[in-house]
Amino acid sequence: MATLAAAAARQAATLGRISTSRTSSQAANLVQRRGLAGAADPHGPPRVNVWQDPLSPSKWKEEHFVLVSLSGWGLLIYGGYKFFTKGSKKEEKLVEASH
Repeated sequence: MATLAAAAARQAATLGRISTSRTSSQAANLVQRRGLAGAADPHGPPRVNVWQDPLSPSKWKEEHFVLVSLSGWGLLIYGGYKFFTKGSKKEEKLVEASH
């Protein structure tokens, strides 16, 4: 009787391990893997490089749009800083040393 109970317990444990491994392998199959092409949109219009079509920002690749936008903002801020702080410099006059 004890042998029968031990065999039934072993079978139940084995069955439990098999069913959980099957469930986890099935769950692994359902996990979406994005890979390196996370930003690619296969259903949208084809994206081009900035230098191929510089006048159509709507066709640019997303990362190129970000780089150009950040560069433009940086140039605008730096240019504004240089423009508005140009007149506030104190001019220093050179004094010639006389012997």
